[in-house]
Amino acid sequence: MKNEHHNDKHMNGETKSFLSFKLGEENFTVPVMKIMEILEVPKITRVPQSPNFLVGVINLRGAVLPVIDTRIKFGMTPIEFTINTCILVVSIEVNEEIIEVGALVDSVSEVFELNTEDIKPAPTLATRYRADYVQGMIHESDHFIMLLNIDKVFSSNDLESITEIKDNSQEEKNN
Repeated sequence: MKNEHHNDKHMNGETKSFLSFKLGEENFTVPVMKIMEILEVPKITRVPQSPNFLVGVINLRGAVLPVIDTRIKFGMTPIEFTINTCILVVSIEVNEEIIEVGALVDSVSEVFELNTEDIKPAPTLATRYRADYVQGMIHESDHFIMLLNIDKVFSSNDLESITEIKDNSQEEKNN
């Protein structure tokens, strides 16, 4: 049963929190529930023979966290580190396993609440990113924010290579 109907327009949607961030000039957002934390960029250890989007790994409270250059994943130029660059620690599902990865972004903009009914379907042709990456569009005063399907952005085959790297670096630590 619904509690008080404040606004009839939003009877079916549900309000969720989202975090918006920038990659270059583009605005993206992901559900806050997918984000474990936001980190300043520490020293990143490069991993030999890793895919080009994998910047390296960092130590997150004793665990190995793979760090991905989200701009490369989106076919942009590699990230340029500035004072605003940060790592979103995101929790994603890969082959029914939850893993955490660090996503490098140019800057974090804000956390905002939105009714899910206000999310417009993504136009299939108008986006230069893979259609399965973009779950929908959110219209802000003068621009659009792309809602990412973060599980798809870091797809299973990408993450299989990353999980192998994690396992190998864990083994090296244990030997």
